[in-house]
Amino acid sequence: MSDLFLRTLRDDPADAEVPSHKLLVRAGYIRRSAPGVYAWLPLGLKVFRNVENLVRAEMDAMGAQEILLPALLPRDPYDATGRWTEYGPNLFRLKDRKGNDMLLGPTHEEIFTQLVKGEYSSYKDLPVILYQVQTKYRDEERPRAGLLRGREFVMKDSYSFDLDDDALQVSYDKHRAAYQRIFDRLGVEYVIVKATAGAMGGSRSEEFLAVCEVGEDTFVRSTESDYAANVEAVETIVPDALPIDGLPAAVSHETGDTPTIDSLVEWANATLDGEYTAADTLKNVMVKIRKPGGEWEITAIGVPGDREVDFKRLEASVEPSEVELLDESDFAKNPALVKGYIGPKGVQGAEFTYLVDPRVVDGTSWITGADEKGRHYVNLVVGRDFTPDGVIEAAQVRDGDPSPDGAGVLESAKGIEIGHIFQLGRKYTDAFELDVLGENGKPVRVTMGSYGLGVSRMVAVLAEQMHDEKGLRWPREVAPFDVHLVIANKDDAAIAGAHQLADLLDAAGLQVLLDDRKASPGVKFKDSELLGMPIVVVVGRGWANGTVEIRDRFTGEATEVAVDGAADAVVATVRG
Repeated sequence: MSDLFLRTLRDDPADAEVPSHKLLVRAGYIRRSAPGVYAWLPLGLKVFRNVENLVRAEMDAMGAQEILLPALLPRDPYDATGRWTEYGPNLFRLKDRKGNDMLLGPTHEEIFTQLVKGEYSSYKDLPVILYQVQTKYRDEERPRAGLLRGREFVMKDSYSFDLDDDALQVSYDKHRAAYQRIFDRLGVEYVIVKATAGAMGGSRSEEFLAVCEVGEDTFVRSTESDYAANVEAVETIVPDALPIDGLPAAVSHETGDTPTIDSLVEWANATLDGEYTAADTLKNVMVKIRKPGGEWEITAIGVPGDREVDFKRLEASVEPSEVELLDESDFAKNPALVKGYIGPKGVQGAEFTYLVDPRVVDGTSWITGADEKGRHYVNLVVGRDFTPDGVIEAAQVRDGDPSPDGAGVLESAKGIEIGHIFQLGRKYTDAFELDVLGENGKPVRVTMGSYGLGVSRMVAVLAEQMHDEKGLRWPREVAPFDVHLVIANKDDAAIAGAHQLADLLDAAGLQVLLDDRKASPGVKFKDSELLGMPIVVVVGRGWANGTVEIRDRFTGEATEVAVDGAADAVVATVRG
């Protein structure tokens, strides 16, 4: 260690919010170069390479072939699929010296498709699976949490090219199984959840989420089945429509100062017969939506008043369009929209789009805005008094909601996306007219799958899930070194013996980090805990009595072994 490019820190970095960020910086694994951009130092790079090589081994084992495409890419392919516009401000755009538009690749579907189109022309060439481990770029507005959400990151992305949907399913299943093997080998706690396709397009999509409280993804799972989904992908159980005949007429009431759901419910319980809750009200949230390259269009989202609009679900429902809440200037331009008293009649009367939650079905009766300050409708019935323009999944998903598969109820948890697999179908092969001659001599449009896995993010995930209050704890599959050998005795014989032990372990094929610094034993012990090698061997006071200590970083167990058999004991401990 005296020659290792390493400086550990005692204090957390000021900009670090989550444990993995704090510990990776403190332990000297990474250093910040710019917001969302990090340098890998020797120990960090060793962990990163070990993760990368594990991923590569499993990809090779499933028959995928590795290539490497550039990160600096031309605009034209992304124009062909619309993603030059769809990615919006998240795309790093630049011009070369001749004024040509370029980008830093966020993902490479277009380039892989063009590559295969240029090389293959016959059904005999397929199927094929190609992959790369490549740096990606996304101009995150608020990069945070160190490696978990950066603007530069490394991903393994692979792409399958098949003749038909059945063959695509085979390629998809191969990737799904390979990802499970990868994450099982790493010892990650993860779930596989149903997901939305987003800007990638395509049909079937699943995410692999590492279970973690600091995760930005919320997922739900059933209490009685194996159903699991990202909240953006949850499909609400739609209740049956109710009979309309015989329902009381809608009446506009003077409700006073009642711009909030709580104040409206209070008025209803004080004024109307019966007992009312927020679930009896219809909340109308005003947003504006813009399709790629289009103009902003005002839209109302109607949800039961006991639920909020989940903006992530809303964004997923309208992708690749952008969506924003209306601001004061928007309301000023549209006086028909009376804040706090907006209702479906006013929205549709102003010729704006009105979309509702799936629970807002025909025959349901609501208390909702009457489009005048201080007034609300009571008994406004769907299908009689107004008809929505459509349905949208935008309301929050709550613990206790019925599971979409009909088994049990939902419970929520947080996770970090570590893998995402898609059945893209023919979105990209249509854009580039990727055909091959079929067995019958007629052209066949190729179908694709896309499969991403966060390599650099995985380093942070392992740190997040496996650290303790003392520092990092690396699984043996990816640890920078197998053994951290600490010299905690100034006796010349002990120092010589420690070097000899290091040589024996090295000869046995183990990677050894020898702490030969002239620091105090206390500093060395703290660093050994912070750095997180799975096995720590201490040559300390016990040397005089012919023993050394073997510490298991995960269990905390410490065992004294005789010096003469120390090498064999360490090798046996490392190899299980």
